[in-house]
Amino acid sequence: MDRLDTAKGVDAERKRRTRRIAVSLAAAAALAAPGVSLAHHGFGRFDRSQEVEFTGTITGIDFVNPHSYLYLDVLEPTGTTRTMRCEMRAATLLRRSGWSEEMFVIGAEAAVYGFGHRDDPNACYLEDIRIGETLEINRNDQLEHRTSGDLVNRPLRLASGELNISGDWAQEQYVIARAPDGRSNLVPKSLIEAVESGDVALEDVPSAGWGPRPVTLTERGHAEADAFRMWSPEDNPRLRCEPTSILFDWVFDGAVNRITQQGDRIVIRYGLYSFERVIHMNMDSHPADIEPSYAGHSIGRWDGDVLVVDTVGFEPGVIAPPVRHSDQLRVIERFSLNPETLELRRDYIAEDPVYFADQYVGFDVVLPSDVPYVAHPCDELAPEFVRQEPGVE
Repeated sequence: MDRLDTAKGVDAERKRRTRRIAVSLAAAAALAAPGVSLAHHGFGRFDRSQEVEFTGTITGIDFVNPHSYLYLDVLEPTGTTRTMRCEMRAATLLRRSGWSEEMFVIGAEAAVYGFGHRDDPNACYLEDIRIGETLEINRNDQLEHRTSGDLVNRPLRLASGELNISGDWAQEQYVIARAPDGRSNLVPKSLIEAVESGDVALEDVPSAGWGPRPVTLTERGHAEADAFRMWSPEDNPRLRCEPTSILFDWVFDGAVNRITQQGDRIVIRYGLYSFERVIHMNMDSHPADIEPSYAGHSIGRWDGDVLVVDTVGFEPGVIAPPVRHSDQLRVIERFSLNPETLELRRDYIAEDPVYFADQYVGFDVVLPSDVPYVAHPCDELAPEFVRQEPGVE
């Protein structure tokens, strides 16, 4: 079965009302927890204390990153029609949860429960939705679907003898789970039941790694991190639909990435903002005339079964908000594959004498993705993050 018409294991009405009671606490707890970021830009200008509930007719959907938007016409008591726009999760995350654009049939009646916008009465943060008489789901519900590949018959090595790391990769999904004490947070999908039963404490849940790694900053690094405006498109690249860094974008927000081994080069396609990075496998050193870029210039070599990648030639940017980097940034990555679990682990060290007083060190783990890589368009539609051209009202 590709998809179920009901969320897996959901007693819809009971679970929806339980979520409503806990949802404001969930927001506060998740935002306060160390090392965890709520999806793309948290709740932005949505007000979790302002509950909204209405029934309308679906008129359209923008199935895009970093958030999807559902459009509905709502008939008011006065007889007038009001157009509502409700924010959902990113298209990538919806696909990974078994959702599809086709679920939202134009012309279908839908009942929505969510939260209002502080500035726009026609916008909402969608929490629960019932489409027609059968499909009733919460924004974090997981619908069943097939994985994207045959993992049993996946070859460990290529014909060349190199370790096979080609394919589509993604971090395990992080979704909201509520502990017995009422606290909620983002947890790996595999730990939802354990957290909700109390078998695993929220404090013991591994971090998603969506924030900056521990690093001692220089005086300039401290000053610019303190001045960084997290929710400003001018400071934060992802709020203007641009990549952040080759480190941050690999796992942030559950992106699906694609690795293709092509002999003398390895191509990595990052799914968060659909950009490409090339690792040159036939070069011993970087050229002298590198054109600075977001992804820099990468050269790679195999150290046994570990892929070692050295990258320089970056343009100044942000390594992970609010930490910036200069054009002197150098990143060393080591990719290793566990043949039993198919976990692809990346250990990395970054150095930047302008911003870091020591090394920026971290790691992340991805698995064969549950859905294929898709080059989703990025369209930041939240009005508070849309930059106006000078002179345009």
